[in-house]
Formats: sequence, C-alpha cells, structure tokens
Amino acid sequence: MVKKVLIIGDIHAGHRAGLTPPEWQNSPKQAEQWNAYKTIIESVGPVDILVVNGDSIDGKGERSGGTEIIVPDRHEQGEVAEHCIRQIKTKDILMTYGTPYHAGTEEDFEGPIANRLGAEIRDMLEFTVEGVNFNVKHKIGGSSIPHGRATPIAREKLWNMLWEEMEVQQKAHILIRSHVHYYTFTGAVNWLGFTTPALQGFGSKFGARQCSGIVDFGMVLVKVYKGQWFHKPLTYSLKNQVRPPIKF
Repeated sequence: MVKKVLIIGDIHAGHRAGLTPPEWQNSPKQAEQWNAYKTIIESVGPVDILVVNGDSIDGKGERSGGTEIIVPDRHEQGEVAEHCIRQIKTKDILMTYGTPYHAGTEEDFEGPIANRLGAEIRDMLEFTVEGVNFNVKHKIGGSSIPHGRATPIAREKLWNMLWEEMEVQQKAHILIRSHVHYYTFTGAVNWLGFTTPALQGFGSKFGARQCSGIVDFGMVLVKVYKGQWFHKPLTYSLKNQVRPPIKF
C-alpha cells in the first residue's frame, strides 16, 4: 500500500509572520497564510505520517526586542503550534527540535507540544517506511547564491555516508532538512535530498531587510511504496505579504 508522509516545518508560532490560527490573528496577512495552509492540507487529505521539522514556535524574539512577537508567552506559543498541527489528519506524528534561539536555550519548549500530541520528538529522526529510509533534521546551512542552494543538502548526504560507515546512522534514501525557508532538492538514482518550504510567511525584519533570496511557503508530500518514492512540494504564492512598489 502506498504510504503518505507529509513534512512541515518552521511554523514560528507567536511571530507576526508565523502560521496563526484565527483565534490569535490580528492582521489580514495572517489570515491569508492560514487560508493558504488550510487549502494545501485539505488538498492532501489524511496522511500516514506527519513530520514536524522544528522551529514550531518563534520564542522571545530578543534580536528584534520582541517587537515582532504577537504571542509573548512561549507556552501559549506552543498551544498555537499545537492547534496548527492538529489541523492535519494523520495516524502518527514525528517531530524534531528546532534551533535553541526559537525553541528554547535553557528549556525545550517543543517537548511539551510533542507530549500533548502523542508525538515522538528527537534531535534527528531516522525511520523506515515501505523499505525507504528517512533521515530528518531541522537545521542546515543556507546559500546566498541561487545555484548554491542544493550544495548543503548534498553535503548532508556525504556526512550520512560517513556516519553509516561508522555504523552510527543508517543509509538514508531520503534526507530532509528545514530552517532555510526555501525548497530545493538534489539527489541521484538511489537517494533524494531536499529542504522544505516554511510555514512562516514574509514579515520578519531579518528577512525583509537583510536577505535577498526567495522564500517559499508550504510543505512537501512524499509517497512511498515498496522501496520507491515520489515527492512533491506543495507551495502557495502569498500575494498580500509585501508592500507594492511606490509610484509617482
């Protein structure tokens, strides 16, 4: 039987550009993101495994003085993230820890989210579905050049091969990373690697003022059957996230 594995990440609950359910919304941009999210997951339908790949909450937002945070309490941010995750119909949920800056330096605020969801949460996930080995972790390096975006995920495959030689990791057929907020993929006939789109939209000071690269909003669906796989990015173009050009 074909198994469906859906991978989401970078919810950044509590941030003004994070994925925000109606109960916590205070802007049309948040409503647009939520409607886009609901549209995508309704098109996917129930899945066998849901992977939530880190940065489920945004944290205190120290670098911007908390000026971008709409839900200051990180426990409540966890409730926001939990509400988002529960929208997806699934049999099993797997989670990874995100970056300490967002998810907690002294405490792991994503742990209680996993507990309430009945999910397994780890630093790195290794699991097998229909003979296909998955290797999932949140953080990966980014690239400031378009043609360099696939290099970090290819590097992850090489490290996986070296770890496998030391009998620490299993051979990964599919490597998945998040964190960079864009989708890219690479691979060969016997492996696939990709980074996931984010569920945080545009609107952070860091992204708007310091970054040039394209940001992708959405998730990735992987279908596996008897050692074979098919993957599809499910992205949505957010039309009302940036201010229009100035005209005279």
